[in-house]
Parts: sequence; C-alpha cells; structure tokens
Amino acid sequence: MKKKILVVDDDVDLVEAMRITLENAGFDVVDAQDGTSGLAKARSEKPDLIILDVMMDTQDEGFHVAYQLRSEPGTKDVPIIMLSAVTQQTGYKFDKNQDSDFLPVSEFLEKPIDPRKLVDKVRQHLGT
Repeated sequence: MKKKILVVDDDVDLVEAMRITLENAGFDVVDAQDGTSGLAKARSEKPDLIILDVMMDTQDEGFHVAYQLRSEPGTKDVPIIMLSAVTQQTGYKFDKNQDSDFLPVSEFLEKPIDPRKLVDKVRQHLGT
C-alpha cells in the first residue's frame, strides 16, 4: 500500500511540482492551500507524513498548524517536514536540535529544495 503524503502550502505551482516528484517516487499525495483545510485533511485523510509551509494566510500559520497537529491524538505522531522560505523572508533561522520545544516538527527544510533531497527526506522519516 502506498504511503500518503499531505502537502499544505499556498503556492499551487510548488504543490504541483511536489505532487509530481512524490507520485513519481511512489507516494499518494493530497494537498491543502491553507492551515484550516490542512488540519481538516490531516484529520480526514490520515496521512503518513505531512509537508507543511510556514507562511500562508499569516506569516506564522504553519507553526500554529504544527502545534495543533501535535496536540491531537490522531496526528500527534505523524512526521511533519516543515518546508519554508521563512528564513529567507524573515531572517529567522531554525535548528531542529536547538529549537525542538519551539518547533514541534520532525524536520525543517528551506525552499527551494532539490526534488531528490525532498524524496530522500520523506523516505527517511517514513522509514522506507
């Protein structure tokens, strides 16, 4: 059975590029363009992994979505890869090891990302 990836990002072109990359690597992909619909899809679709942007309707929406996902029994253990250009846009730098209390995600990656690296990171977090 294929692993399901939920991509939550408001950049529809990027979502389609990730969809093509991930589907070619053998994953099923569902998407949402904002945090509210992303939370709803996480609850209904039960993805194996979530790729989450930070800056959508607000500059920090992805952080709030990550906190909510971690607080719910059905999504608290789903790996989250936060993929964002927030460092480029704001100058904030995140380190998973140093910021784990603030940043409740499995991985933080900067946009743009090489498609091979994205697939490698997804496989790493899914153990495939």
